[in-house]
Amino acid sequence: MRIALKEARKGLGRTSPNPCVGSVIVQGDEIVGRGYHKKAGTPHAEIHALRQAGAKAKGATLYVTLEPCSHTGRTPPCCEAIAVSGITRLVMGMVDPNPLVQGRGAEFLKMKGVLVQSGVLEAECRALNRPFIKHISTGRPWVVMKAGLSLDGKITYQRGKQGWMTSAESLAAVHRLRDQADAIMIGKGTVAIDDPSLTARLSSGRKGKDPIRVIVDSRLSISENAKVVNQKSNAPTWIFCGLDVEAGKKARLEGRGAVIFQLDLAEDGSIDLQKLLDFLGRKGVLSLLVEGGSRLHGNMLRQQLYDYAYLFYGPVFSGNEGVALLEGYEGLYRENAVKLDEVRSKRLGNDIMISGCFRYCS
Repeated sequence: MRIALKEARKGLGRTSPNPCVGSVIVQGDEIVGRGYHKKAGTPHAEIHALRQAGAKAKGATLYVTLEPCSHTGRTPPCCEAIAVSGITRLVMGMVDPNPLVQGRGAEFLKMKGVLVQSGVLEAECRALNRPFIKHISTGRPWVVMKAGLSLDGKITYQRGKQGWMTSAESLAAVHRLRDQADAIMIGKGTVAIDDPSLTARLSSGRKGKDPIRVIVDSRLSISENAKVVNQKSNAPTWIFCGLDVEAGKKARLEGRGAVIFQLDLAEDGSIDLQKLLDFLGRKGVLSLLVEGGSRLHGNMLRQQLYDYAYLFYGPVFSGNEGVALLEGYEGLYRENAVKLDEVRSKRLGNDIMISGCFRYCS
């Protein structure tokens, strides 16, 4: 199953709205087939493994990170292909939470005489597909906070000016996160200060997959010369604004390739972030990486919209003029402050990356 998980990870960020799945076929002590799901609408992991195994699948054991599908979507049901292949034993990491499956694939194979075992490395299999699990159950994407910070919790040295807190090693890790995300979101202030391209540039030389670039800009104040509008990418730029914006500027931005979505604003005149997440979910976005700035991070956290965090700390102190990570969020007391669970740390050069799942008190 660990080998199947390794196969599944090859599809991270590339399978939405489908899950990442890996599969391995074992005959005796020999791996005779393996595969992973590469892209929605293409063969599933089990089919790739069965094709590689060929006649050696007869009497073999199939390991798969997620229950084989039992319904016809853009591809035929995998459980039917498994049944006719001669596989005699199925080992699953977890049951598929999709209401169209939810145990039906396993039951079908049991009726065909296949011995089925479930729950092997289930925690690892669930962690791999947190975005899919959340999307299938709530309709919203898995939302990740990302920030580069000084040791005193600041994201810049001076308000309104660009300032890097972390190293090249942290930057490389951020680009790997972008490569695995369906979409990346920033506020209009970050566009104005940093003018980022929001693309995935991998240090390994492997071509990255750019995420959809999402800009939160209620008044459509973004510069028409911004990189997210003009720099070439293999993913679109989506700008979310209110209903009352300048028609001419909207047309000019659209002429440069940006896609403008107009939403009803919240009572304070800002973009309704809950509606935005619902919209992204309907568009098939399973994972969303939020890179700031402080006001957007604060609003997201105050509304309890974050699921996970990657915080990169550089060995520097910003001081009084720096901008804090969060604007508009107050913890007040330890008892009701938002916390991280399942906390992990990793050294990146002289930087430290802290990651974990958000836990809300109410």
